[in-house]
Amino acid sequence: MTAMTEREAGSGAPAMFDPIAMEVFSNRLLTITEEMGNTLVRASFSPNIKERKDCSVALFDYRGRLISQAAHIPMHLGSLAGGVETLLKEYKLEDIAEGDAFMCNDAYLAGGTHAPDITIVTPIFCDGKLRFFAANIGHHSDVGGSTPGSVSPTARTVFDEGLRIPLVKVVSKGDILKDILNLVAHNSREPMDRIVDLKVQIAANERGKRLMLDLVAQEGLESIERSVEDILGYTERRLRGRIADVGDGSGTFTTWLDDDGLGGDAVPIQATVTIKGDRLTVDFEGSGRQARGGYNMPASAMNASVYYVVKTMLDPDLIANDGMFRAIEIKTPPGTITNPDFPAAVGMRSATAQPVCGAIIGAFSALLPEERLLAASNDAMPAIVVSGKSRRRAGAYVYVETIGGGAGARYNEDGVDGTHVHITNSSNLPAEALENEYPLLVEEYSLVPDSGGPGKYRGGMGIARQIRALDDETFVYASTERTKIAAEGVLGGGDGGLGHIIRNRGQASEREMPSNQPGQPIRAGESMRLETPGAGGFGPPEQRSAEAIARDLVGGKVSAAAVERDYGAAKLAEAQKLLAS
Repeated sequence: MTAMTEREAGSGAPAMFDPIAMEVFSNRLLTITEEMGNTLVRASFSPNIKERKDCSVALFDYRGRLISQAAHIPMHLGSLAGGVETLLKEYKLEDIAEGDAFMCNDAYLAGGTHAPDITIVTPIFCDGKLRFFAANIGHHSDVGGSTPGSVSPTARTVFDEGLRIPLVKVVSKGDILKDILNLVAHNSREPMDRIVDLKVQIAANERGKRLMLDLVAQEGLESIERSVEDILGYTERRLRGRIADVGDGSGTFTTWLDDDGLGGDAVPIQATVTIKGDRLTVDFEGSGRQARGGYNMPASAMNASVYYVVKTMLDPDLIANDGMFRAIEIKTPPGTITNPDFPAAVGMRSATAQPVCGAIIGAFSALLPEERLLAASNDAMPAIVVSGKSRRRAGAYVYVETIGGGAGARYNEDGVDGTHVHITNSSNLPAEALENEYPLLVEEYSLVPDSGGPGKYRGGMGIARQIRALDDETFVYASTERTKIAAEGVLGGGDGGLGHIIRNRGQASEREMPSNQPGQPIRAGESMRLETPGAGGFGPPEQRSAEAIARDLVGGKVSAAAVERDYGAAKLAEAQKLLAS
């Protein structure tokens, strides 16, 4: 590699940049966003941010271009960019004052993805001019609405889903506007949690602001802005190169939601990926009509999902910034689940984003070589929400958790067991923290045997999470997709296991629940169990080694009966012989 590389200057004349210096600079930006994220997680009050890390941070320039995002939740890229874009549409730069900060969450008014995700955007001034923005987002466990958690598959409109926050100023010239915080807080079932966490979000941006100003003081504003242009241009050229390397072609794949939130037929999510030269288009023509329930995908959520998959399939090490967006075109037919009309409900957008990602990954299968393919992951957003009277303070508690499942098997490796996939990247809530915080008991937290699809390489396994209420009048909502249509294997691999929701497992009143039941009251001693879907396998099952099967038998990942069914009696006998020797 030469020490200097061409870049396009603003005048169109060639200029030069140092790739090593660019790499150092991009990592300095990433360090700032990581420090913002650490501040947000460490100082937050609610378990959803403090323990599960359901939050994200980013830096933008004064034009609204993403220049750095920490490795948090891919879905949040949509809301962060949407908040900054809305701010720049509604305010002239000269009308934004130093010390201001802004807040929003609404999918239609402010580029959000759903109501619980609240974005804070803070301008950063250098020598009296607005040059950058620090932004973060936190998933708040409740922002009102008809259902605890502010997310429901049966919501008909966004007005059912909690407080709609257009872009509003929450800090004015350094002073927090307490009336605005109180308005948000007292539309929540946990008002004190909202106030504390929103203040922490404001403080996290201030931390990023100070670090960015330190960088400017060290390097100079002109040098920083030149380096920003370099990394954006480099990212664009690198992705265009990756696209061109694939070659012209097109692929189409369809995944499915169990229903649209209100029962009925499965809903198709169809994606067509087309490459022409160094340009990539993702078209969702053929997807189902706008959902009656809360499964609709707002534009910002769709954009984030597409960018995530393209990065994953073509260049996982690509820097996440505005440069990677320029080579991608997204087409979503209006009035469909991938492009809903106002005021369609959007609270369950993550449950749709997962099969959206799966459909794009499947479409890439027609374009990429075998060694870069991926069997279908669980492609679901399994979640559980529990609410009741708090024992710790006056009012209610709301416990929210999304739960992992199986990841798809690959060319030379089994799928990962019990993990978040695609557009989520949150941690689990440890049983000890859950039981300390809420009047709940975790009866089981384990992998689901036989849930990984068979194949030369096995699909990842789903998770079982069973929670028992300790108080009466407890509200429980559990959901998952893939209760009807399993994750598909690839190149002869078998399908993954289905998801299940079971009330009072092991009791006389045990029964399986539908996947989109909006909420169930349960009494002390009753439980709800969520079993998340497994993933598809890769390659013909008969090619799986006896050694690998033996390891799975020892680990309890498969049963002898399933091995005999999926791999044959001879392979089972061979694996058992290995275990006996």
